[in-house]
Amino acid sequence: MAKELNEDTSFQISIKTLGGIAALIATLVGMWFTLQADIAEAKELPAPPDPEVTRMEFDMKDQMIRNTIMNTQEDVQEIKKSIEKIEEKLYE
Repeated sequence: MAKELNEDTSFQISIKTLGGIAALIATLVGMWFTLQADIAEAKELPAPPDPEVTRMEFDMKDQMIRNTIMNTQEDVQEIKKSIEKIEEKLYE
C-alpha cells in the first residue's frame, strides 16, 4: 500500500542536514558565477599573435629532420647486414 503525500504528511530533516544542503547550493552558485566571470574575461582578452617561424628556426628544424633521416638510413643498413649474417649462419 503506497502512502499518499498531502498537507498532513510530515517528514523530519535535521538542522545539520539543512545547513549542509544550503552550503552545497551556495558553493555551486558561487562556482557558477566565478566560471561565468572567467569566461567573460577570456572573451575580452586579445587573441595571441600568430607565431612567426624565422628562417633560422626553419633551417635548424630542416637540418634536424635530415639528420634523423640519415641516421635512420644508416641504422637500416646495419640491420640489413645483421640479418644477412644471421641468414648465412642459419642456412649454412
